[in-house]
Amino acid sequence: MDRYGLLLATLIIAYLVSALTSSRVTQALQVGFFVAITLLALRVSSLPRRTVVLARSVTVIGSVIVVALVAASGNKEVRGAASIWTAAMLLLTAVLIVERALGMDTVTIQTIYAALSAYLIIGLMFASIYGAIDGLTTTDFFANGQQANIRTFQYFSFTTLTTLGYGDFTAVGNFGRAVAVLEALTGQIFLATLVARLVAAYRTPPRGAPPGGGPAGPAGEGEQSPDQQARAPAEGEAQARPGSREWQEP
Repeated sequence: MDRYGLLLATLIIAYLVSALTSSRVTQALQVGFFVAITLLALRVSSLPRRTVVLARSVTVIGSVIVVALVAASGNKEVRGAASIWTAAMLLLTAVLIVERALGMDTVTIQTIYAALSAYLIIGLMFASIYGAIDGLTTTDFFANGQQANIRTFQYFSFTTLTTLGYGDFTAVGNFGRAVAVLEALTGQIFLATLVARLVAAYRTPPRGAPPGGGPAGPAGEGEQSPDQQARAPAEGEAQARPGSREWQEP
């Protein structure tokens, strides 16, 4: 059973936790949320069981190492390396969710939840990429000495993804600007293609209608059942035979 509603709720909680506070504990807690999100995506994926087990093991072991390093050291390079791991984990999760959503036979509310979850994951993934750029380079990421942390990276990421462009935070380096442009293009293409197409294809079934979409009863009012339609030509031929009362002229 697909549980993308639970996945979407977990994503929202993970975003709110990191948006309200910014510290090493918050980053470690956020990695824990992202591990849970990746495990949920693996659970509902169509990958072979052996591949799923291997991916789960790598995700858990790698995340434990990352959390331990972040908690033990406040080094900027360590935070940058942890952001790379987080971005890779979120990229895998987004690919799994989109692949599963496109493979569904019909568009249901779970499909819509899956598309929205993938959209949020893309924003969080680019926020981690910005954190990695800031941690592994010697220059500031934002112009005018703006503070760079989890909250500001996520704020900048989602305003870029949705092309709001408030302008209060601006990437100063060429690489950061290139990634920001790539994120803006990704957000527009994702909304204009996948999300819009799924929402347009989603239809709520009428109340009381059978799964096939036909009338509610065995034959709707004013409609003939298949058996009645099959018998109608035979009855018409019998009535039109020579010698019958209807065939004789008055």
